Formats: sequence, C-alpha cells, structure tokens
Amino acid sequence: MASHTDDSHPGPAGPADPAAARARLLTAPGPGGRDRRAELSARTDDWLAALFASAGAPAGTAVVAVGGYGRGELSPRSDLDVLLLHEGRLDPALPERLWYPVWDSGAALDHAVRTPAEARAVAAADLKAQLGLLDARHVAGDPALTAALRSTVLADWRAGAAGRLPELRELGRERAERHGELSFLLEPDLKEAKGGLRDVVALDAIAASWLADAPREGLDAAALRLADVRDALHLVTGRATERLALQDQDQVAERLGVLDADTLLRQVYEAARTVAYASDVTWRAVDRVLAARSGRGRRPLRRGFPFAGPFGGASGAARRGAGAVARGAVERRPLAEGVVEQDGEAVLAQGARPASDPVLPLRAAAAAAQNGLTVSHATVRRLAAECRPLPVPWPDEAREQLVTLLGAGEACLPVWEALEAEGLITRLLPDWERVRCRPQRNAVHRWTVDRHLVETAVRAAAMTRRVARPDLLLVAALLHDLGKGWPGDHSEAGEVIVRDVAVRMGFDPESVETLAVLVRHHLTLVDTATRRDPDDPATVEAVTKVVTTLPRLELLRALTEADALATGPAAWSGWRASLVDGLAARAAARLAGDAAAGPEPAAAPTAEQERLAVEAARTGGPALSLLAQTGAETAGTEPMGVRLLLAVPDRPGLLGTVAGVLALHRLAVRSAGLRELDPIGAGPVLLLSWTVAAEFGELPEAARLRADLRRALDGSLDVARRLAERDAAAPRRRGIPTPPPVVAVAPPVASANATVLEVRAHDAPGLLHRVGRALDGAGVRVRTAHVSTLGADVVDAFYLTDAEGRPLSARRAGEVAAAVRAALG
Repeated sequence: MASHTDDSHPGPAGPADPAAARARLLTAPGPGGRDRRAELSARTDDWLAALFASAGAPAGTAVVAVGGYGRGELSPRSDLDVLLLHEGRLDPALPERLWYPVWDSGAALDHAVRTPAEARAVAAADLKAQLGLLDARHVAGDPALTAALRSTVLADWRAGAAGRLPELRELGRERAERHGELSFLLEPDLKEAKGGLRDVVALDAIAASWLADAPREGLDAAALRLADVRDALHLVTGRATERLALQDQDQVAERLGVLDADTLLRQVYEAARTVAYASDVTWRAVDRVLAARSGRGRRPLRRGFPFAGPFGGASGAARRGAGAVARGAVERRPLAEGVVEQDGEAVLAQGARPASDPVLPLRAAAAAAQNGLTVSHATVRRLAAECRPLPVPWPDEAREQLVTLLGAGEACLPVWEALEAEGLITRLLPDWERVRCRPQRNAVHRWTVDRHLVETAVRAAAMTRRVARPDLLLVAALLHDLGKGWPGDHSEAGEVIVRDVAVRMGFDPESVETLAVLVRHHLTLVDTATRRDPDDPATVEAVTKVVTTLPRLELLRALTEADALATGPAAWSGWRASLVDGLAARAAARLAGDAAAGPEPAAAPTAEQERLAVEAARTGGPALSLLAQTGAETAGTEPMGVRLLLAVPDRPGLLGTVAGVLALHRLAVRSAGLRELDPIGAGPVLLLSWTVAAEFGELPEAARLRADLRRALDGSLDVARRLAERDAAAPRRRGIPTPPPVVAVAPPVASANATVLEVRAHDAPGLLHRVGRALDGAGVRVRTAHVSTLGADVVDAFYLTDAEGRPLSARRAGEVAAAVRAALG
C-alpha cells in the first residue's frame, strides 16, 4: 500500500486539507480497486485519529468504524459510518469537536454516540445496526473498548442467529422485490438489487453466525468486480449513486478499461449471478440447519456443512452449526437412476458413477426439476468435475432428459442456474457461451438473451398440449435466439446454428428441418399478422409456404406466443393474439387438404413379429420376445431399456393389462405400437411392440416379467389392485404444475376405418394402464395404437372401432373421450 503521510501534518491538528488529499488520491495514477479503497480507509483512519487526539478525548472512549468503512471498503462517495464509544459520562461538546471538521470537509457522515450497553441494545432491536457492528473496527482511543464490543456483538449474533437469519432473509427478499435482479437489468442498482453488494454483506453475516458458509468459488472476484464498477460510477458521476444508468455506462467502461458498455454489463451480470447463486445455495443450507435444530426437518443432517470455509477446510459453520445437528441417518428417496432426494435437494445416489455416465447431469437435472427440487451444490460440482462430455450424436436418453428438464416449466429455472454456475450448460451447448449474460438494449426485452431463451422454454412448457411434438417446441424455444451471439440477422444465423446443434443432439433429419424452420421463422407469424393485409391471399401463402404442414404451423403458433410472453408485457396483447390466431386459422385451413390423407400405412411386420403372431394364433396364448438394449447402443455400459414384442389372440382388456404389468415392474413406456394381424386366417392377433426403460436403472428378470404377463392375462394377477396398493404406500412428493391432459377426437379425415382418439398428457407411472382400462370399460376395440413419450409428455393416438369393427359415432366417440379424460383426472 502507498504511504499516506504526505498530506498530513505531524502535529495533532490532523490533515491540513483532507478533501484535497482525498481528491488527489482518487485522480492519481496507480492502483485502483481494492487497494484504493483500502488506502482511502487508511487515510480516513489517520484523519479521524488526529481529530480524536486534538479533541482531547478522555480515557474510556474510542472511535469505531462500522459498516463498509469498518470493512476497509470506502468507495469514492461512501458515507463514513462511525461510532463514538464511551464509558460513563461524556462531555457533550466532544462529539461536536469530532464531527464538525468532517462535515466541513464535505464528507458524508453517519455517526452515533453510545456506551457499549447502548450499542448492544440498539443492535438487539435493529438488525441493520447489528449488521454494521459485525464489521466494527478500531480507529482511535481505547482498543479494549472496541474489542469488548466486537466480542459481545458477535456472541449475541451467534446466539440469536436462529431468529435473526430469517429476518435477514426477509430483508433480502424485500430488496429484490423493490430493485429486481441485478443480472437482468439494463440500469441495475449495484448495491441493493439481488446479486448485489448487499447480498455479499449478508453472506458474510451468515458466515459469522457459524451456521453456514457460502460456496466461495469465484465469490470474492465477483464482489471485487461489483465494487470496482461502483467506484468508477462514483468517480464518473461525482455522486454517491448505486444505479448504473445507461448514460453513464460508456464512461464507466472507459474508466475501467473495458471494451464497451455491453462488455461492462456482461461482466456485471456474471458477477451478480455468482453472488445470487451463492446466496441461494447458502440460504438453503441455513434452512436445513434451522429446520433440523427446531425439529421441523425430515431427519437430522448426516454430515457437516459441505462447503470449504474462506480459509480452507471445513468452515466454522460446518464445525459448529451443522456439526451440532449432524447425527442420525438421512432419508433418501429415489428419483431416477443414480439420483435421490435428500434434505429437499437432488443428490447422487451412493452407487452413481459420474465418470462412466455422461447422461447423469441431465438425468439429475430433469429428475430434480420434475419433482420441484434443485440439484445440490456439491452434486453439481461433482458432476462438473467427473462427468465426461456427451458423445456426438447424443444418446436418445440425453435428448429426452433435456426435454424433460425444459418441460418442468418454472421448476426448471433454479436447476438451470445451478448447472450454468458450474459450466455444465456451455459444456452441453457450446454455442450458449455467445449469448450467456448478453444484454438486450431494447425496452421491450426484460431479460438477457440466455435468460430469455430459458424463459421462452418455461412459457412453452405450458403449451405442450397444443402440439403433436412437444419436444420440438421446447427445444426450439431454448434455441430460437442463439443467433444473437453472431453478427447479421439473428434468425438467419440461428438457422445455421440450430441445424448443427440439432444433429449433435441426435434428432432425425425431419426433426432437424422442423427446428430449422421454427428458428428461422420464429418472428414470421407475428410480423406477418401485424404488418400485412389479413384478407390478401398472399398473406396466408407467406405462412403456408414456410411451414408447409399443419404440425409445423401448430409449433410455430405456440413458439410465437411463448417468445412474446417471455420478452415482456409489451410484446404480447389481446390484439396481437387475435391477429396471430386469425392468420394461423386461415393458414391451417389452407393446409388442411394435405392432412386429409391420414397417417402413413404401417410398415410390413418383421420376421420376428410374424413368428410371434403365428405362435400366438396356433397356441391361443401369448408369445413374447424380449431384447435388452445395452449401453453399447447408447455410449454406456449399463442396461438402458427393453424392447418387448408381445403377440396375443385378440381379447378385451389387453392394452391396459399389459401396460399395468409393465408399470408394476417400474418400466416406463417410451414408445408403443399396437396392430392387428391374421397370420394363418384363424382370427385376429394383436401385436404389441414396446420400448420401455427401467425407472431406476435396474431391469427386471425376463422370466419374471414373462410370468407376470401370463398371470395377468389369465386373471390370476390383479394388476389394478397391486398398482393401487403400491401407490397408496408410496410417499407423497410435492409435484410441479403441469398443463391438464387433453383428450380429443380427431376429425373423421384422420382415418376412414376407425375413430382416432388423441391423448396428450404429462407422463406418470401407470398412465397407459389407466387409459387402457378406460377404453376397455367403454367397450371399444383398439385396432391400432401409437404411443410416444417425448420428455415428460406423452402423445398417444388410439384407433378405435365398435364391436363390429366400425368407426364410432360422434356421440359414442365423445363418451369414450370423456371416460378417458376422467381416468386421467
């Protein structure tokens, strides 16, 4: 640190011109940042000490710096927070002899005169005063007096932490509501907004309580960055302002040697996200400790606090706070393969092997979000350190887990933030780095580019029942503005990027083309609807020429609304919605002729399917074939699923019964097909082709599965009762809001020989079993079925006839749809 004696008189009168000395320090070349703040604090210490000496202060008095001054972090326009501490009676003129020279210099002063007992009483009544005293530092006078006050205040803080920390958290929430989130604001408040300097102070206060400590990776650098920007803002404006206004950003960037205002904002946003994430992690830890202490937690914590303290090793919080409740076993509930719930967070199961399971980060994230949890900080760090990158193209499971994560809606946000904090998002999507923390200098936009993309996916999650491909809707929502990280038209750049990303994700060519169309034209529908004559045939043609099919039009309509809602209130209105809906309706009518052809004919049965059908027809019983899918097919080493072929002579209740057996064995149906064959002319045989995945990674024995299927078909196994018993015994988890199921009868043009019932719903154990039972109870035959699970959503189509093999009447079809709807709740 540079010497600070040049501008001081050697005698007791103190600095001849403290204001001039301060100005010279702020304008002099040399170190800024933390060094300059420390130098300002040191010079102020010398000045106050000289004033104290010249004021003739008696024994038993001390000048104490508190708050930011106490931490030695004086910004150019910071207030001087000072306490004159004394014992016994005090000359009333003494404070004036101290304060008037400070006021005369033009420095802002926040002062108080108290005895130790009074200071302690004020701290007990006023949380903000107590926080300031936590940073008390001796400046002049009796050091023992200051030391005693510090010890007393810290002891009181630790003893009362269980009551004071919830109060501190509430203050933070109120600030966030008033000032917003620093990392998304074009004119952020560097101190008061969420993720700002006040939150850094709160984290230090939590650490001082010995109950918990923040994850320290990058936190100090983030706090320094925010403080440096604040210093530059003070110097540029000449005012004690905390708001980084638009008109000041270029000058602040120049003073800091930053390329431009956008680069400055990105650095501020990155720092704020680090602070905000550390705050979220730390407050969850505080909640667990306080809940365990009060007996409100599920079970006591098994281990000490997992984060390293600021000086390395276990923090004081871990040793004293968490250690006080670290007794007993922790309840762990399975969520997915390798993932369990513990203390309200998703953590790795004891047998999880991140190094050999590259899908594990996405699986853990999806399981957490779908259960309304977040992934623990320690788990995310371990995944980032041990998991190898996904192979290219991605395994099917990885793509499905990403879609499942996005489909969780609002619950996706904290999980996404946790992954991003450890760099897992940019590892999955390298193109993400170009839009991460990128500001959008447009009054309509309320988010940075990356957060806007996630918010669009959140909005799209509520619209998945509107489309036949919810997976494409969610992925398009996530990727639609990736082109904003490149020069030129972001829609054109985005199309190029998304083609590459979609291929790497493992989408088939048709899906890649659909995603490219959605990204390239995500603004086409709203722009055309609001800028073109709706009655001009060319207006409708401009849309149909782009989308070419009804399913793509559905996707584009949903993406348009999700994008606008995620932009901000000004981007979507009833007027815009009506224009877009009108144009979409006219485009759908134009495209309806192409949809009248119905589904493509089923492919010819394979040799294995024909063999099973012949065997079932000859024996009159079920014929099964099981083929395990090993990790070799999905870049892993563990069993990942089962292909099941089942041929059974046609009989009532077949679909629901088989689906129920699979649910009993905790096999999730990823896709299924049902078709009717008559291989030897002896009567129809139903052929069911299933792709299933083990819910927790362990496949049932083939012999046991085959035996239970036979028992269920001959009636000796009551599948419905067994499922009901298991569901009743299972612990209840909090769920997440999902769109209600949609059960609809397709227009007659969908099939000439059957009535098509479409079911779109959130996936759940036993869902296909419930649908099958409802269809059986309605007395209809299922001639063909196409079942697809896309992330967390199912999109099913059932081709139904009456007992004579005819399509259902409109009234009868409505009754069947109502029965299925009731079964799904």
